Amino acid sequence: MRLKLAGATALAALLASGSAFAEQTTITVWSWNIAASALKSTVEGFNKKYPDIKVEVQDIGNPQVFDKMLAACAAGGDGLPDVMSIENHKASIFWNRFPDCLTDLTKLGYNDELKKQFPDFKRAELEVGDAAYAMPWDSGPVTMFYRRDMYEKAGVDPATIKTWDDFIAAGKKISAANPGVVMTQADLNGDSEWFRMLANEQGCGYFSSDSQSITVNQPGCVKALDKVKEIKDAGLMTAANWNEKIQANTASKVASQLYGGWYEGTVRSTSPDLAGKWGVYPMPSMTADGPHAANLGGSSLAIASGSKHKEAAWKFLEYTLGTNEGQVTMLKSFGLVPSLLTAVKDPFVNEPQPYWGGQKVWADILATLPKIHPSPGTQYFSDADEVIKAVQTKYLAGGYPNGKAALDDAAQQIASATGLPLAK
Repeated sequence: MRLKLAGATALAALLASGSAFAEQTTITVWSWNIAASALKSTVEGFNKKYPDIKVEVQDIGNPQVFDKMLAACAAGGDGLPDVMSIENHKASIFWNRFPDCLTDLTKLGYNDELKKQFPDFKRAELEVGDAAYAMPWDSGPVTMFYRRDMYEKAGVDPATIKTWDDFIAAGKKISAANPGVVMTQADLNGDSEWFRMLANEQGCGYFSSDSQSITVNQPGCVKALDKVKEIKDAGLMTAANWNEKIQANTASKVASQLYGGWYEGTVRSTSPDLAGKWGVYPMPSMTADGPHAANLGGSSLAIASGSKHKEAAWKFLEYTLGTNEGQVTMLKSFGLVPSLLTAVKDPFVNEPQPYWGGQKVWADILATLPKIHPSPGTQYFSDADEVIKAVQTKYLAGGYPNGKAALDDAAQQIASATGLPLAK
C-alpha cells in the first residue's frame, strides 16, 4: 500500500512539474461546429504551458459525436478518443447506461476546490455522488439576437418588447416594413429548441427536478407550446435547420434568432460582413414582470476510461475549462459562454463589442445566469425529446385541439417509454 501511495505521490509531482510529458504525447478530442473551433483556439496557450502535448481536435458534428459515443461505449469503449464533448442534457445517459465508459475526473485532479468554481446547475447533471464524469464547459443563457436595421426600419425599439405578445406585434410591423424578411425561425421539423427555451423560462421541463417523474404536461410547458404555435400561426416563424438559419442570417432574410448565448460566435463568425447590424435583447416572457431567462445547450468535456493518455487529457481540461485564460480565449474567439465563475467576472465581459454595434453584449447575456431555472435532462432525455418533436409537429399541423391535449399525449408516451410516473 505504501508503495502505491509513494508511486501516486511521485506521479503527482511529475504532473505538477510538467516533466511527465518529456516525450511527445498526442491526445484526440471529438467536438462539433463552433465548439470545436473554440477548443482549437485554446491549443496555442495550452502548448505554451505543455509543449509536449499535441492536441488534435476533430470536428465530426454534433449528432455524430453522440451516436459514436453511444456505439463505442456499448462496445466496451473501443474506438473512443481521449476527450469528448457532451451536451449537458444528454450527459447522464452515458453514466447511467455505461458506468465504466468514462473516467471519474476526481481521480485525476478535479477536486472540491475546483468543482466550486462552477455553478450548481452546470454540475448537477455531471456528477453522481462524489464522482464527476465530465467537467462543465459552456452554458447557454438564452437571448434574442436581432437585426438593428430591420427593427429600426419598422420603428420598433427592442426595449419595448417585454412579452411574447409584444414580440408578435413587433414581428408584424417588422415583416411589413422589410419585405421578404421573416421575424424568426425555428427547427420545427428536427428539434424542440423553441419549446424547451420557453418551457424552461416558465420553470417547466420534461422531468421533475429530482428526475423521478414526468412534468412535460404541466401549465408552464403548455403555455410554452401554445405560444410557439401562436407565433407560427401569425406567420412570423418559419421552419429552418441550423444551416438554413445561418444562410438566412447572411442573406438578411430573418430579423431575429432566439438562442443560447453561444450563438454570438456563430453570428459573428458566419456573417462577418454584417458587423454593427446585429444586437441582443432579453428574451420576452409571458408577462412583462415574468421571468426573462432560460438556458439552451451548454456542454462539458469527458475523458474516456480507455484513454492511454489520461493525465495529458486532464491537463487539457484543467487549462481549457479550469482557467480564465482558457475560458476567455473561447469567449473572445467564438462566443463560448463560460461556466467558470471567475471567467464570468473577467474584464472582457464588460467591454463594448464592435461587431455588436458597441453593445456590451456579454454583460447583458450573462446577467441572466443567476435567474435560470435548472432543467435536468436525465438518462431519458433522448426518448422524451423524440416524443416531443413528433407531438409538436402534429400539434402545429392542427392534430390536437390545444397544447394541453398535445402534451398530455406526450406525457403518456414518455411514461410508456421510460416507466416513470406522471407528476401529480
